[in-house]
Order: sequence, then structure tokens, then C-alpha cells
Amino acid sequence: MCRTCLRRERESRVPSSYGNRQKHESTNPIQQALIGHFHNRLVEVVRGLNPSEILDVGCGEGYTLAALRAGGIRCPMSGIDFSAEAIELAKQRVPDATFEVEDALVVAEAGRKYDLVLMTEVLEHIPSPERMLPVLETIAKRYVVTSVPWEPFFRGLNFLRGKHITAFGNDPEHINHWGRGSFLRFMGQRFAVREAPMVFPWTLVATERT
Repeated sequence: MCRTCLRRERESRVPSSYGNRQKHESTNPIQQALIGHFHNRLVEVVRGLNPSEILDVGCGEGYTLAALRAGGIRCPMSGIDFSAEAIELAKQRVPDATFEVEDALVVAEAGRKYDLVLMTEVLEHIPSPERMLPVLETIAKRYVVTSVPWEPFFRGLNFLRGKHITAFGNDPEHINHWGRGSFLRFMGQRFAVREAPMVFPWTLVATERT
């Protein structure tokens, strides 16, 4: 697929800024606890990899990089996203990181590489997610850390709390659905899986270039 086509395909399904902010700024104590647990486990994974720099692809408003900073990760950090609004908020949230309105394909074509590339809660939103794997491989020097909702549990929890009832708990922005095992196999197509800590209701995977 051509670069322009893949970019349009991704842009048509990028997570909405509003939805992402709702998720992270919810006052629901259960949701706060789950997201806090996710961020704590992510910090542990990243600390274990000890990267020299990090790029967050689809960084949104900077919540993930802010959590890494709060967790003591001190290496240089950058984030890219299609949303200019989200990037402006990310700059405010993590002022010592570098943020750009940019496409990972452009980063790859420019030959820019990062020791660790993050892509959390993005792959479930884009058509043909397998086309992102070689892009991630190109821009990562060593490590790629990804996460997606752990289905069908993620949908089940949504349904139980009365969210997206008519879609049986499925977020309308989620067009790809993986169980834990299927996502490990998906990432294993291009990378060596190093670690996949339990972080219900998400699947978090740390991988390494082979």
C-alpha cells in the first residue's frame, strides 16, 4: 500500500481526543484504579528495558509519557500524533518532552530511529494494523512496546458498567479485537516477545527487534 493511502487509512480511525481525555480524566474510582495499574506496569516494563530515548506513536495528550516521567523514567522522550489539539495539550502536560504533529511513516522515511517505540491503545483503531508492524520495526533501534484492549473482557466490562450497550460493550472506535494470545502472536510476526505482564483488561507486550 502506498504511503498516502496508509496515512489516510490511519487518519480515518485515529482515537478521538475527547474520548481519550474522558478515559484518563474519569472520576470513576474503578477506572482510575485500572488505568493507574496499567501505567504502573508500563513503568516497570520500560524501566527494565532501560532505553536511551523513547518515541510515543499516537501519543495523544501525553498521558503515557507523563506517567513514565512520574514513574522516574528520565531519558529523552518524544511523541507524535495527528491531532494538533492533542499535541498542544501534551506539550503542557510533559514540558520537557518533544511533541510533533507527525506521521510515523514520515519518521520512518526520514530515517529517524529511537531506542524504544511505544504504541499504546492505538492499533485497535486502525484498519490493516499489520501494515504498521514494518513501520514500527523501521523506527525502533531495539524495542517496541504496544498495548491493546484484552478482548472479550474489555467489552464485557464496558457492558457491565452500562457503556456502549447497543454494541454489547464495544467502543465504536475499536475496529480490531485481540485476545491475549492472538495479540502476542500478532506482534510475534515481526518481533521477539520479551515480556507480556498481566495488566487486565489490556494486553501489554514488550518486544525486541530480531
